[in-house]
Amino acid sequence: MQNITSKNPIIATVSRGDIVESQHHGSYVVCDAGGKIFQSAGNLTQEIYPRSAIKAFQALPLLESGAADHFNLNDEEIALCCSSHNGETDHVRVARSILQKCGASENEYECGSHWPTDRDAQNALVLAGEKPKAVHNNCSGKHAGMLALAKYLNVDQTDYVKPDHTIQKSVADVLERFCDVKIAAAPMGIDGCSLPNWAMPLPNMALGFARLADANCVAGARIIEAARNHPFMIAGSKRFDTEIMQKLPRLFIKVGAEGVFCGAIPHAGLGFALKCEDGNSRAAEVAIAGVLAKLQCWTDAEKQVLHAFTKVQLKNWRGLSVGDIKSAA
Repeated sequence: MQNITSKNPIIATVSRGDIVESQHHGSYVVCDAGGKIFQSAGNLTQEIYPRSAIKAFQALPLLESGAADHFNLNDEEIALCCSSHNGETDHVRVARSILQKCGASENEYECGSHWPTDRDAQNALVLAGEKPKAVHNNCSGKHAGMLALAKYLNVDQTDYVKPDHTIQKSVADVLERFCDVKIAAAPMGIDGCSLPNWAMPLPNMALGFARLADANCVAGARIIEAARNHPFMIAGSKRFDTEIMQKLPRLFIKVGAEGVFCGAIPHAGLGFALKCEDGNSRAAEVAIAGVLAKLQCWTDAEKQVLHAFTKVQLKNWRGLSVGDIKSAA
């Protein structure tokens, strides 16, 4: 059994009053498409599940195959294929649009159903006397894209979530090509939406995103541009991914469960990956902002935007400021 080591530095702290109440350890790396590391800390050999942070790679076969063009998917729909969304009205609308264009139905989803993570969307379902459906799943866009690919390739979509299905084999091929990993030898787990997730070291994740952002990768550039044009589709209201890309349009970033962040800075040719050791998402958010803020590839105005995300005020139920969580990366 493989365990996460304790060789990682503190990347975020939580303070209350005059003392540090909690500390979060983690590791991160920033590199270019050739694998040159520009910034790093912590254990870079540990194999980590990237979880939903690599949805862009899971969507890449949809574009490389020609399926996205065949079904006339627009940027909004391509962005949703890479998202971990809130299940808000527009997210559901776009997911259904993808299904309609490729001739798939919601009954073909194999991601499972759960309540929308957005409170207003939850309340709307309750008031309407409805139960959540698979289309409300935060991964319904990704699964819609996979169903579209199966339809385009004319393969049986049943069990498209299984590792030996044509769709997942195409994802494995993408990860091998972009991240320089041997999928057959990589640890594999099953994600929350039932898809296989292969573990790899952070430098391999960062390398993959740097290559995805390379000017010669037409499909990658289209995915990144779609996400940056429609950041709301990547996450939604009051979500870090959406808000930071709205304020910093030259950034592409994606969260993964258990404190993972990955992404790319296309204009600088860089990819990055971060893991908060204890899986804390709020710590990962301020930490990745701190990592990015140290890079010398931003304008002064962009650096100010990033610095604003490195520290978050903590408030109690009365709205009083009682402390903060800030980057130590």
